[in-house]
Formats: sequence, structure tokens, C-alpha cells
Amino acid sequence: MDRENEEDIMNWLRAYAEKIYRNLGQYFRWLLFGVVTGVAVGLFASLFSWCLIQVTSFRMGHRYMFLTLPLGGLLIVFTYKAFHFENNGGTDSVIESIHSEITIPFRMALLIFSSTIITILCGGSVGREGAALQIGGSIGKKLGDIFHFNVKDKKIILMSGMAAAFAALFGTPMAAAFFAMEVSSVGIMYYAALVPCICAALIAHKIAFSLGVQTENFHVMNDLELSLIPGLKVVLLAICCAILSILFCMMLQMGEALFKKYFSNLYIRIAAGGLLLILLTLICGSQDYLGTGMPVIEHALSGTAIPWAFFFKMLFTVITISAGYKGGEIVPSLFIGATFGCTLGALLGLPASLGAAVGMIAVFCGVTNCPVTSILIAFELFGFDDAYYFLIAVATSYMLSGYYSLYHSQTIVYSKFENKYVNQPTSHRF
Repeated sequence: MDRENEEDIMNWLRAYAEKIYRNLGQYFRWLLFGVVTGVAVGLFASLFSWCLIQVTSFRMGHRYMFLTLPLGGLLIVFTYKAFHFENNGGTDSVIESIHSEITIPFRMALLIFSSTIITILCGGSVGREGAALQIGGSIGKKLGDIFHFNVKDKKIILMSGMAAAFAALFGTPMAAAFFAMEVSSVGIMYYAALVPCICAALIAHKIAFSLGVQTENFHVMNDLELSLIPGLKVVLLAICCAILSILFCMMLQMGEALFKKYFSNLYIRIAAGGLLLILLTLICGSQDYLGTGMPVIEHALSGTAIPWAFFFKMLFTVITISAGYKGGEIVPSLFIGATFGCTLGALLGLPASLGAAVGMIAVFCGVTNCPVTSILIAFELFGFDDAYYFLIAVATSYMLSGYYSLYHSQTIVYSKFENKYVNQPTSHRF
């Protein structure tokens, strides 16, 4: 071998070694920041979860607390005005910051923490994931500032914070990691954030578990093997869930528009919403539609649900969110899907428990447009015994739910119906 060839080989080996060294450096760098994010967010989210448990327990023990909804609402508006954050877009702001230059201030974490506690204490129909995403996103953004990250790296650490908070509160680290990468842009995945998102989610989940944070782990009662007839019934159920998810998104948008039109003053708007929720609760004669509604979801998964429960939960949630109370829409969507699926599944001849589980996952997919997350959350919540039914439901709901979403800032990058780049905002017409 002549000297020139030896030099070429050495240069090639040197360049290859430099690439490996650079890749390893990036890997361990993001692994480190994933751990830091997971620890910081995991501790904060664990405190948030403990507070939620305490206020939920207090409200359940003091059934009159829903009468304080207007007062709690006024306190929320006052707090946001005091911090000059009354125009906060909530979870939409966090999502938009992933693909724009919008900054997420750290005070968002403190405000959404306190306002969600107040909302659930008084009985507002919200979930905790909206707060989780905002808490995780704002803490992640703060860590990015502390470590002097550039704009691109700040977006990655922000997604890691979202994944960590979601994992800590829901106990689904796989779904949490992919949700953070999937939710902002439909049709693409931000795989550059894969290592820190997975690391942060696992660390936060472990911290929350060690601190006693209670997460859900449901059991589906089903003895049906996958075959043509049950599969077609699941398809039909998923089609109905896709339509329901569109209706829910449209109702949220319509409710927001109507409250803004008739109640321009934020104090009057939230007080009016609180009074309306009190009136509806008294008319229904039940407090099942207040708060997160996790007990109702558990009953539905055991095969029992009131046929009209899904509609009332939609109505209560639309009023709560549109009036200005704080929290998330995902847990209510799980409630809606579980109760609707339990009822319709039984009518179709499916086991009611399986129908509830399929309904939960199908509606979740329909309102978030996150099929990978939907499949993973089904596996983590229900196991793998009914995996094929969940796959059928997710695929059907994802396509047929169209371009509607819970989140205004979510972008449809690639078409759901053909191999085509569309890059358009989600639909919010009614």
C-alpha cells in the first residue's frame, strides 16, 4: 500500500472518529439535560399532583363547594391580571412556542398551578394535563435560559419539560415522550428531542412514583379474540368517536366565541360561567360532571355508564373552559370517550368495558391528532391484550376526525388523506 493511500485511510478514520465523538458528546449532553429536566419537573409535578388529590378529596367531602365556582373564578382572573398575564393562551402558547419565537415565562407554571387547583377545588370540569404541559413547558424554557441554550435547543428542552410533566402526572412515560414530540405538528415528529424527552419522562415518572403520586392503571374485561365481526364493530365505534371528537372541538370553539361576544369583561365572563355550572349541577342532581371525573371513567371501564353522561361532560367542560377557568381538556375527553364507548359498545354487542377503552383512545386521538401517542397510551393504560382493537380504533379515528383539534396552535403539516404536504392550521369552524 503506497503512502498516499495510507494517508487517505487515516484521514477517513480520523473523520469517522470525530463524528462518533461528536455524536457521543451530543448524546451525553442531552442525556444530562434530560435528567436535570426530569428531576426538576418531576418534583414540581409531584407537588402539583399532591395538591390536586387534597383539593379533590376536600371537595368530595364538602359537596357544597361547587357553589363557590363564581368566587373561585373571580380569584383566578384577579391573579392573572395581577401578573399581567390575562391574555395567556395556555397550552396553545406552549405548543406555538415549539415552532415559533414565542417565549414562555416561568410565571406561567406558578399561575397555572394555582389556578388549576382553584378550578378543581370549586368543581370546574377540567383535567390536569393542560396544567402539566404548561408547567413542564415553562420549567423547560427556564432551564434553557439558565443553561444559555440557543433558540433551537430551547425548543428541545421545552418539549422535554412537557414530556416530564405529562409522565409524572399520568404515569405513562412512553406516551408522554412521544406526545411532546408529536402534538405541535401533525404528520411529523421532532426526533431531535427523542433522547431528552424519553430520559426526562422516565426520570420524572420514577420520581413521582417514589413520592407516592397515584396514577391510573385500568383493566379491560374482554374475552373476544380478534375476528372480522368484532373488528367491524370496533371500526363503527371508532367512526362515531371521530365524529364525537369533531363535535367536542367545535363546541369548545363555539363556547369560547359566545362567551367572548356576550361577556367582554373577564370578571363577568367567569362569574357567569360559574353560575351556569351551578345551575346545571342542580338541574342534573349529580356532581359526576364536576372536577376530573376519574371515578366515572373507572365505572365505565368496569362496564357501567349513564347513556347521556358523555353529553353532559361535554357541556360542563365547554362552559368551564370557555368562561376562563383553568385546566385541560384531555381528561374530560377521556371521560367523554369512555362513557360514550361503554354505551355504544354495549349496543353494538361489544363488551362494555372494551367499548369504553376503545372510546377513550379513539376520542383522545381524534381531539389531539396524535396517533403514536394514542397507541402508546392505550398500551400503558390497558396492556397489550387488546392491542389490535386499539390499533384499528386509532387509525380510524385519526383519519376521520379531519383537521379539528383541541389546540388552535397545532399545525397540520402532512395530509391525513394523501401523501401531500399541506401545512395548514387546524379547523375551528362551526
